[in-house]
Parts: sequence; structure tokens; C-alpha cells
Amino acid sequence: MTHADGETQTPATPPAEALSPAEAAFERWRRVAGALLAPAAFALTLLLTRAHLTPEGRSLSAVLAAVCVLWVTETLPLPVTALLGAQLCIVLGVAPAKTVLAYFAGPIVFLFIGSFMLARAMTLHGLDRRIALGVLSVPWVGGHPARVLAGMGLVTGFISMWVSNTATTAMMLPIALGVLGALHHVRSGGGTGTSPAPPMDARAWPYATGMMLMIAYSASVGGLGTPVGTPPNLIGIGLIRRTLGVEISFFRWMALAVPMVLVMGIALFALLYALHPAVVAAAKPGGASSDLADYLRAERQRLGPWTTGQINTLIAFAVAVVLWVLPGVLSLPMFPPDFAPAKWLTARMPESAAALVAAILLFVLPTDARNGEFTLTWPEAVKIDWGTILLFGGGLSLGTLMFDTGVARALGESITAHTGTHSLWAMTALSTAIAIVLSEATSNTAAANMVIPVVIALCQSAKIPPLPPALGACLGASYGFMLPVSTPPNAIAYGTGLVPIPKMIRAGIIFDVLGFLIIMAGLRVLCPLLGLM
Repeated sequence: MTHADGETQTPATPPAEALSPAEAAFERWRRVAGALLAPAAFALTLLLTRAHLTPEGRSLSAVLAAVCVLWVTETLPLPVTALLGAQLCIVLGVAPAKTVLAYFAGPIVFLFIGSFMLARAMTLHGLDRRIALGVLSVPWVGGHPARVLAGMGLVTGFISMWVSNTATTAMMLPIALGVLGALHHVRSGGGTGTSPAPPMDARAWPYATGMMLMIAYSASVGGLGTPVGTPPNLIGIGLIRRTLGVEISFFRWMALAVPMVLVMGIALFALLYALHPAVVAAAKPGGASSDLADYLRAERQRLGPWTTGQINTLIAFAVAVVLWVLPGVLSLPMFPPDFAPAKWLTARMPESAAALVAAILLFVLPTDARNGEFTLTWPEAVKIDWGTILLFGGGLSLGTLMFDTGVARALGESITAHTGTHSLWAMTALSTAIAIVLSEATSNTAAANMVIPVVIALCQSAKIPPLPPALGACLGASYGFMLPVSTPPNAIAYGTGLVPIPKMIRAGIIFDVLGFLIIMAGLRVLCPLLGLM
């Protein structure tokens, strides 16, 4: 099963998903069930809403029911389902084509495009790998298994804040396997780096499982830290902007999410190291440190010196980050309320424009001016994940139409009447939990598209401030840690053969619960401080 979660492609093919025959059979039956259930859901919804909604609302409700079934079962590729939903809205008269398709070219879509091109350049020139190896080579990491595990999680999470979760996992996995090999050599009694070591076995060495899970889970957690880290973030920001008129800037999002990401990272390290301890046999003093340092040194030598492409990509990346963060910094109380640079940047250089400026720089900065070679070429640029962009546009279109046709209000009133939830934090807990559970069964992006509009409608119906519940659903949609099919990073880690299914389920369930508690506590503390109430 392939999820679309804002994943760019890497030059090397990521490890394939390893599904057992039983899992493969389940996937086939799931798709067949979707082909049968989607038309049934369309017809049944059309019938049940006959006396409650306008004709446009009935048609949209039926389309939403069918699209949700297809997103959960993945009978069609997720982007195709998003396009199908938009096309049905046009054919059935929910809204004219100009209105429905406008969301596929909104400003946030161009923020996606610019950030994806930056990520593509980072991967193409090996800048992400150079950063990872550089951080892992700091003396603090040494050869101690706990510090190595923490260092791998820290590097993976930081890169995933800017590069897609799947691309980060695919890039970090070979590095992690090399690090494990160096530690395993010492564990098995090699020590000097010359004697052969037996193959790694997850049953005999739980630490290997913990390392693979650290890479997969850190990639998903790190993506929460910035608006461009993972598509659910931008989906939530876009829907909040369109339906509530609330602007959440790049800086404001980071002020909310980064503290939670740091706490999640600490909790993840403690959990994985407790569940998968490193049992290292006695070896020569400094053996693990020496083997690990040798491996990292060899990998850095293989990268060679800094290339012009890496320097240019770093410049473009720095420009993007500065333009994304600077308006928020200049809006802090230490600056005057009408500070001219802050006003100019906010009005003339929004996040989407800043992303495009950085992307254009990639085509302008030369790597070989004499031969007319530049940092990014168009054939490379078009390899970004256009499917996720289409999926995002379709979800934003359907989500906004829910409010325009009255479907969201009617759905919110109905659910509120049946659940009786009228408390802000009870609603926030409910929306976060639903998003987490749904993300285990379907794409994080699809989960965000399905949950966030409904949550906003529920809050409006119940006269509850909608921002904390919507943010809870947005953050919860990126949680999917129980199964290989929950997220692509999980599938890639599982494909190494070092992550038994029961171990992933055990760690995933516990971390889902911890994540729920951290999100709830973080929103309760930070939303009032940041004015997100």
C-alpha cells in the first residue's frame, strides 16, 4: 500500500514494503470492498439527506461519503480520488468549475511546490546526508548506544522538519544500518574492526529494532515542527485560514509545535530505549567509539568536499527559512507595533512567495557557469510529488465546500446533539483521538482532510472556540505508529526485517497514547499564550 503524505522521491529507491501473504490478501480485499462500498455510500447518503439539506448539500454529502470510503480503502490512488471528488462536485452542480478548481492553485499549494523543490535539491546534491553525518560525528555521540540512538533521532527529526518524512527515512536508513553494523561488530566481539560479525538479529539484539523505529517515528514527529514538514500541517493552516479567517504564520506555528516536538522526542527516546535496550558485550575500551567513528569518517570521505550544488542549496534554504521566520520575529513585543519591515514582509512576502523565491534561486545559482549548469534543472524539479499537491488541493476544495453548502453546519449540529460534547477541551481531546485513530488506517493527509473540517463545524455548532480542537486534529493526523501500513516511514523501517510486527504495535500503541497526552498538554498551555483560542 502506498500512502501520499507529501513525500518527495530520493535518488535511491527506498526499501520496498514487505507484506506477508496474509497482509497482501487483506490489501486486495480492502480495495475490492472500497469499489463496492463507495457507490453504496454515495447512494445511501443521497437518500438519507433528502429532507435535511439543499440539493447542493445533498450532492456534496454523497460525494464526501464516497471519497472517504475510497481514501480509507485506497481502491484508487489518493490523488485520483481527490480529483474524482472535485470532478463530481462540478458535474453534480455543487459549485461551478471556477470555484471548485480554484483551491488547486491557492497560495498554500505554491508553498508546497517551493518547499518540495528545495527538498528535491537537498536530496539531489546530498546536503541532507552531509548534515546528518556531520551531526552524528560530533564527539558527544561517541560510541555509547543511548547517545547514538538519541543522536539518530535528533538528526532525523530536524531534517524531517524541512524534507518529507519518507525522503528523510529513506536517506537516514542506510546511515542507521551502517551505525548499527559498527556497534554490532563490537557487540559480537570484533572490537578491532577486522574480524567478521554474525548477521544482526532483531530477536537477539532488540536495540536494532529500537534504532529502526527511532528513524521511522522521528521522521513523523519532526514533520510536525514546521508548516512545510508534513502536509497535514498545511491542510490545517489552510482550512483555518479559509473557514475561520485566522492567519497562523510560519513563526507562530513553530512557536506552538516545536516545544511539543521536543517533548515528543524525549518521550520517544525514553520509550524506545526502555523497550529495546542495548546489550553490548565487553570489548576493548573505546571499541564502539572507534568502529562508529571509522564508519562515519568513511561515509563523509565518500561524500567528498563541499560541492557548489550543496553550497547553493544551503543558500536557497537559508533564504527560505529567514523569510519564513523573520516576519514573526519582527512582530515580537520588542519591536514597534507598526514596524515597517514587518508590515512589508507580511504583505509582500508571505510564506508561499518566500518558498517560490528560494525555489527560483535554485534555477539561478550556477554550479558550472561556464557550461550553463545550475543547482536545479527542470527535469529534476518536476520529480517532486505532484500527487500530494493534487491530494491537498482536492481536500481543501471539498473541506471549504462543506462550509459553503451548509453541510459542515448540519453535520456539526447532528454530531453535537448525539455526543453532547460542549466543553472546549473535551472537544479537543475527541478530535485529537479521532485523528490519531484514523491516521492508523489511512494516509495522514487523507485523515487531516476528513477530520479537520468536521471538527471546525462541530465547534461552531457547539459555540466552542474552534482553534484548539482543529489544531489537535491537525497534529493528531500525523500520528500513525502502530502498523507498517500506517505511514511510509513505518513501512520502510519494517522492510529492513529488523522490526517484528508485535514490537511495532507495542511501541506504536504506547507512543500514540503519549502523543495524545503531549498534544493535549501542549495545546492547553501554548494556545492561550499564543492567542490561539
